[in-house]
Amino acid sequence: MKIVFANSAWVSAAERLILRGGSWRSVRLRVRYGLIFHPVAGPMLVDTGYTPEALTGGRRGRMLRLYGALLKPELNAAEQVLPVLKRFGLSPDDIRTVVVTHFHADHISGLSLFPKARFIASDAAWARVKARTPRQNSRHGVFTELFPPDFETRLDGLSFKPGVDARDGIPGGADLFGDGSVIAVDLPGHADGQFGLLFASLERPLLYAVDVQWLLAALTESRAPGFPATLIAEDAAAIEPTSAVLRRFLAAGGEVMLCHDPAPTSYDLSSSDPEAA
Repeated sequence: MKIVFANSAWVSAAERLILRGGSWRSVRLRVRYGLIFHPVAGPMLVDTGYTPEALTGGRRGRMLRLYGALLKPELNAAEQVLPVLKRFGLSPDDIRTVVVTHFHADHISGLSLFPKARFIASDAAWARVKARTPRQNSRHGVFTELFPPDFETRLDGLSFKPGVDARDGIPGGADLFGDGSVIAVDLPGHADGQFGLLFASLERPLLYAVDVQWLLAALTESRAPGFPATLIAEDAAAIEPTSAVLRRFLAAGGEVMLCHDPAPTSYDLSSSDPEAA
């Protein structure tokens, strides 16, 4: 199984806002999404990263426009999802599965680009999205105009997937394809329904831990940011217990990858930031 991650955009933030004890220097964070070539399910995406739909799209509401103006994401044209697919000889119609780790804009803004895909996501979190008003959703960082109109009819909920038990420091979760190759691991704290993806069959097991932390150092050095960064967390009290699960996984020999950490990994399509070269 081939696993590739691309960087859809950069977002700059002061280090001390994302790393306890950090400086005021600006850190350019990546906004990753994944492309997996599964031997049975075929090519699939893990989220979509930022796309123009979130930043310049005509369907954006006032709160999404404000969100973009505050964060000022800088799109990476070369690693937008459609050019990356083309690089691998794929079209949007070739993508029949998009795994949606949670519903924030930098993870779902390109869902409408894939009209033939099924969406694997937390059906419990989706039920809560439906029960809230648009204003309430925006307070949770969810902008419903980014969902395809038929999202629910194409949703494959996690609650219907078979479970896998934790063992020897390896977290358990939902077996997405029934073969143990990709396990959805519940990672509460950052966002409602957030889950990561465990690739346990690799020589060194990999856990894509999405947005548990912004920086790997915040995880490995127990330097998770406090106030005001925790204001945007869905459940701030859950962040440290979830981080502890990841530290145990690292201690057991696993590898953790985060969505926004700027350091390149062996799974990244490109390892450099052109402005840093």
